[in-house]
Amino acid sequence: MKETDIRRRKLFDNYLSTIKKDIPIYFKERGLFQAVSCPGCNSKRHRSEFKKNSFVYALCDRCGTIFVNPRPCFKQLKAFYVDSASSRYWTRKFFPPVAEARRREIFRPRAEYIGKVLSKKNKWTVGDVGAGFGLFLEELAKLKPSIRPVVIEPSVEMADICRSKGLEVIPQALEDIRGWDRRFDLLTAFELFEHLYDPGQFLKKIGQLLRPGGYLFLTTLNGKGFDIQMFWEKSKSIFPPHHLNFFNPGSVATLLQKNDFIVEEISTPGQLDWDIVEGMILKEKIKVGRFWQLLAKSKNEQAKKALQDWIRKYQFSSHMQVLAKKK
Repeated sequence: MKETDIRRRKLFDNYLSTIKKDIPIYFKERGLFQAVSCPGCNSKRHRSEFKKNSFVYALCDRCGTIFVNPRPCFKQLKAFYVDSASSRYWTRKFFPPVAEARRREIFRPRAEYIGKVLSKKNKWTVGDVGAGFGLFLEELAKLKPSIRPVVIEPSVEMADICRSKGLEVIPQALEDIRGWDRRFDLLTAFELFEHLYDPGQFLKKIGQLLRPGGYLFLTTLNGKGFDIQMFWEKSKSIFPPHHLNFFNPGSVATLLQKNDFIVEEISTPGQLDWDIVEGMILKEKIKVGRFWQLLAKSKNEQAKKALQDWIRKYQFSSHMQVLAKKK
């Protein structure tokens, strides 16, 4: 898999430009921003690292989490995700050309993974938080037709798309859901954790909705990942107000355990770290050191594959996957 398979460079750059235009519309009231402790370990020992799009990122001295501080309030973020031009651009322009590639390369393997993990249980109630186009639930239902798939999606447009596919929809942000306590066997949250105003409160709500012994399966960005560490504030993965939290394997485990989850597995199965770095060097002329310039221009594909395998194996990929179980 290549980066261009799942995100077209020009469309992605246009998406980032649209986000910048949304910022003064949805986040002009800086008085509503709130100072926070580290979302991973709750430490107040952190320092400002850099500013991007007028948002300040801090680095926790204790657990290494990178996070926006101060950050927009929940109400500002909710309005941005539900109504903004960049959200519409994502839904209408960016995602459709790569939807089937993402289904094949991303959501189908996730469904296969979960199908094995929960193979002993048949009639699961499965909720996908921020389900988008519902691709994961579609793929899981193909493997396990007896499940009850439930979309949890606050975007009106994407909720309507999921309904058109025959999926059951809760058209709300997770934090606003009522009447579903202890009704889910599995909740998933893909590329969502980095967007949350308060990840701890999010996990508390997940815990309310899960039955005892239920599972949470999430993917998020690893702040200690190769391409993020390589480019830091120049990384395209860092584009506030979207990505507020960059956990790492240690800090996400700490947060889950503090919220009464048993961590079953944390891995970094990413395949794109080197491809992203190579693309930034060759296509965008980013300077990151003589060796990396040399490798990017090299025709030695075997060496590049070996590097990506090493990155993935030793938890240095920027794509992190977590399976946890409610106590």
